[in-house]
Amino acid sequence: MTLRVVIVDDEELARRGIRRRLERAGDVEIVAECASGREAVKTVRRAQPDLVFLDVQMPGMNGFEVIEAVGLGSFPRVVFVTAHDTFAVRAFEVHAVDYLLKPIDDERFDAALARAREAIALHRDGDLGRRLSSLLRQVEAAGPERIAAYPERLVVRSAGRVIFVPVMEIDWVEAAGDYVRLHVGKKAWLLRETTAALEGKLDPGRFARIHRSAIVNIERIREMRSYDNGEYLVLLHDGTELKLSRGYRQALQQLVDGRL
Repeated sequence: MTLRVVIVDDEELARRGIRRRLERAGDVEIVAECASGREAVKTVRRAQPDLVFLDVQMPGMNGFEVIEAVGLGSFPRVVFVTAHDTFAVRAFEVHAVDYLLKPIDDERFDAALARAREAIALHRDGDLGRRLSSLLRQVEAAGPERIAAYPERLVVRSAGRVIFVPVMEIDWVEAAGDYVRLHVGKKAWLLRETTAALEGKLDPGRFARIHRSAIVNIERIREMRSYDNGEYLVLLHDGTELKLSRGYRQALQQLVDGRL
C-alpha cells in the first residue's frame, strides 16, 4: 500500500527532515510540500492525500485552523509535528494519528508512520467492505427469481482482506458481544454484527435460533437429544454439540418437522 503524503511546515529544514525519513520508508509518495497553512488548505483539497505531516505553529494559519478550514470530517489522517508539547491534548481531540516533537527522533517517526499505515489500512478496508456489502445486496435483491432479500454471501473483513462467506456454508453462528463468530467447517470468521441483527437477515426457513447466543443452519443438524430434565442437545454433522434453550425448542421442532 503506497501512502500519498503532504508535508506542511513553514521551515524548509523541517520539511527536508520529514522528506528524508519518508523517502527512506520506500512505500510513500510525497505529493506536495507546503510552507504555509493557506497553501496547505488548497493542496489538501486538491490532492486528497492519505496522510498529512502538519506543523502546529505557522504564521497566518496554524495547523488546527488548517483542519478546520478543510473540515474535520474531510481531512485525511494527520501526524502533528511541533516544537511544543502544549498542544498534545487538542491534537488528539481532532483525531491525530500521532504527535511528534521537534527535533524528531527517528524511532518515534517510524512508529508514527507505522501507526498511520495501520489507521489508513483499516479505513480503506472498512470503506471497501461497506461498498462490497452494498453492491451484493443490490445484486441479490435484483435477481429475477428472488422472492426474499436474504443475502447469499456475507462480507467479512479480516487482517486487511475482504472475504466472501457463502451463507449456506455456515454451520452455525455464535454470539461474541457486538460481533458474531461464523463457524464454517474448520474456520471461524468474526463479523461486526449482533446476533439479533444477523438473525433478521438470514432465511428463517434455513436458519433457526436455538439459544440466545447461537443460530444454527438446519441442514447441518444431525440429531437432537432430549434429557430427563427436559433439556435438549443439538448435534451437528461435524460433531459440534449445542444447547437448545426451552424457549426456542418448539419453533425449531416445527421448522425441522416441516422439512421432513
